[in-house]
Amino acid sequence: MASSCPSSAFDSATHSSPSPPKPTLATQTAVAIASDSTSSNRSPLNSYSPFPRVKSCDVYLGFCGRRPPLLRFVKWLRAELEMQGLRCFAVDRRRCRDAHAHSVAKVAMDAAAVGVVLVTRKSFSNPYGVEEMRWFLERKNLVPVFFGLSQGDCTARDVIERKGELWERFGGQLWNAYGGIEEEWKQVVDGVSRSAVMLEVNPGNFRDRIFDAVLLLGSQLGRRSMVEKVQRWREMAVEELPFPRNINFVGRKSELAKLEMMLFGDFEGSPEEYIEIRARDAHRRDTVMARNSTSNSGTQKGRIAKKNVEIKAKGKEPVVWKESEEEIEMQGTWSSELPVRHRRTRNAMTTSYRRGVACICGESGIGKTELLLEFAYKFSQSYKRVLWVSGESRYLRQNYLKLLPLLGVDVAIGTEMFSQRNGPRSFKELEADAIGKVRRELMRDIPFLLVIDNLESEKDWWDGSSIMELLPRFGGETHIIISSRLPRVLNIMPLRLSYLSAAEAMILMKGRVTELPTEDANALRIIEEKLGRLPLGLALVRAILSELPIGPLKLLDMINQMPYRELKFSRKKDLVMKQNPSLVQLLDVCFSILDNAQKPSKLATKMVGVSNWFAPSAIPISMLAIAASTSSAKHCRTRFFKRCFHYLSCTTRELNVSISEAEASSTLVRFSVARESTRMGHISFHSIIKIYAHERDDNSSAFSIIKAIEKEGNLQEHADHIWSACFLLFKFGIDPGVIDFPERDLLSFIRRFALPLASLTFTNLSLCNAALELLRVSTEALEALEDSFLSKATSAQDKTKCSKNPRSRSSIESDPLIYLDLASLRAILLETRAKFMLQGGQYDIGEQLCRTAVSIKEVIYGCEHPQTQATRETMERLRLSLRMTC
Repeated sequence: MASSCPSSAFDSATHSSPSPPKPTLATQTAVAIASDSTSSNRSPLNSYSPFPRVKSCDVYLGFCGRRPPLLRFVKWLRAELEMQGLRCFAVDRRRCRDAHAHSVAKVAMDAAAVGVVLVTRKSFSNPYGVEEMRWFLERKNLVPVFFGLSQGDCTARDVIERKGELWERFGGQLWNAYGGIEEEWKQVVDGVSRSAVMLEVNPGNFRDRIFDAVLLLGSQLGRRSMVEKVQRWREMAVEELPFPRNINFVGRKSELAKLEMMLFGDFEGSPEEYIEIRARDAHRRDTVMARNSTSNSGTQKGRIAKKNVEIKAKGKEPVVWKESEEEIEMQGTWSSELPVRHRRTRNAMTTSYRRGVACICGESGIGKTELLLEFAYKFSQSYKRVLWVSGESRYLRQNYLKLLPLLGVDVAIGTEMFSQRNGPRSFKELEADAIGKVRRELMRDIPFLLVIDNLESEKDWWDGSSIMELLPRFGGETHIIISSRLPRVLNIMPLRLSYLSAAEAMILMKGRVTELPTEDANALRIIEEKLGRLPLGLALVRAILSELPIGPLKLLDMINQMPYRELKFSRKKDLVMKQNPSLVQLLDVCFSILDNAQKPSKLATKMVGVSNWFAPSAIPISMLAIAASTSSAKHCRTRFFKRCFHYLSCTTRELNVSISEAEASSTLVRFSVARESTRMGHISFHSIIKIYAHERDDNSSAFSIIKAIEKEGNLQEHADHIWSACFLLFKFGIDPGVIDFPERDLLSFIRRFALPLASLTFTNLSLCNAALELLRVSTEALEALEDSFLSKATSAQDKTKCSKNPRSRSSIESDPLIYLDLASLRAILLETRAKFMLQGGQYDIGEQLCRTAVSIKEVIYGCEHPQTQATRETMERLRLSLRMTC
């Protein structure tokens, strides 16, 4: 997708490449620096000859400085331009070390159609920066990008006279720094200040300014396709996150700060506030320590003591970062002498610096997703896109591969598999290739934020492979955040979430109320203790108090009087509800309120009851309402609510009528039972709510999801929920099917949904194992029906005549034509599996499957039927391929 870079080998460190840069300081600052690969003993200029590529560049990107935010922006802008097909030369000429590197940069300046110069506070004291701005101003093709300052700050008089907060510290007669001419310098500064282009960059608008720059350059260079791509990216960014921002988010300031430090590893302030970086090899640590403690101890102590005194005078504590290939630690220099070394012990303050990966651990309901969501919204401008992936085991890999269209990559399996080597690739290679495409896109210099929420296991559910096979290498521009209930993930030191403080919990419960009577405040504190300060329970309390005219004291009385029901929680993830009976009582109170408020339909509580059978992704409200209306689950009414009904207002009684699905979903969102999705017409449920709903009802409501999918299921939009229905119908490994489906409905479901889902999964996502397994279990279900038909075929007529209860007969017995449909569908499944085997190189298995399909079609259609002949052709292809491999 990106064209070949026109820049010379001097700035090869900034090419968009499949492998990310090493996480060392030298590599981080080598971006677009033309001298990093230059040596003093270089061969003559004409022997190297980099000029032909440099002369063809479209955009010259000049900058000066080593600040991490600046380098991150430069790398991103250059990679984005190259992704759009522009040839870009990016360089910090101050870092060029010899005349050859400077000459290459000069040629690029002269050849560039547009000159983009990043204007910082250091640019006007940098002779190369002033020269670049003057050069492109004279040619009238300068695009200044103001980084960390505004265009209004670039006034020569203010700079010279040190006016304003910025130039009071950094201004003056800056042309004296390089012996320049004052008048020439003033013309450059004033020319930049009067530029018609005004792109002002700050840490809060990186993404927007990148898109604006690409859009502007595309327009100036006549690239209409660039304009269209930028518009598509901006439209896609509207729904990049699964939920709207939580306006009731409370606390977690320290956690957000730690997460920012773990991912970015730098501050956005002045250079004096930056953390000192020391990159050392692991085998040199002891040597350096010994040297510091002997011959150089006096100098080292004096230098560190002086630095600590200066920093402490500013009211700051000095912090030193260490970095190596094996580990990265943070240590504070609290002593005025040598730094205190913090090893990797249980109490050590350890974290990853600029590795770009963080793990958040905590129990269910503690607020992991809320923290991820707040971080993503706060720092979304630092990334081109936030890629949110649900981490549930069954859906993790397909959710990950769904990132391909979002990244602009086509992974459809077709004739391309035969172009590499002299035969098709195996299924494992096909899946690895699709995953590799995602990883390569994430390992470019374009930053993405990959969020894996609620990771259930480090091993894949389908084949047991490690999650590390999905993730890009750490240390690149893409950052990765993983949330999980697991105590540790990928051997990364996690950020463990604790409970909110008492003050934060009180703010979360009372909402907008500023003052409460003493009795109500004490009641809230008691409720907080009873709920174990679990944020999910506190949010439910807030919603109930906001929606109903009852106070905290009355709500506490309702919780206390609610009889505790001993639910049979069997799974490990149910441990939170096992250990928190008050949370179960609070949910009973909430559901009793919803039941009474929506009599007689009780649509809202029924929607919650069937939500457990859907996939973890957002559920369409219309489909959820259909499932709830067909559900046969009985919702019990508690006697307690009859005694507490006088607590409800007349407004609640007015809701005692049949309501629409929109009103029911709105009620669930207002009561914090469900969460609104950024996808229009969708809502989502927390896992604790789903577990409670599952224990409240029996498995009879699972049948409703099949009916809902049959009525409104769409393969492109509802693939996750169709997979969930397949898990309920078929046996996948040791996982038994939950429900039995009528024969006719089962055949219809396999033909309309299971078979197309397998083809879509195999072709578009390269999930070969999952697609083949779905076809296999579907075939086994049909074989079981066929065996049942054949075993009863001999006595079908006698049973029809003698049976006193016609309802006891199956549809297979009453309608022999269903056998033809069953056999035909089974042949189609076998032939589809055989075609997949042909693409995956398993010709012997495919030939056996195809032979069975041919025998079935010969019985149904005859030997000369076109469908039979088509299956024979597939079998011949399999035989030919098998002979060629042998």
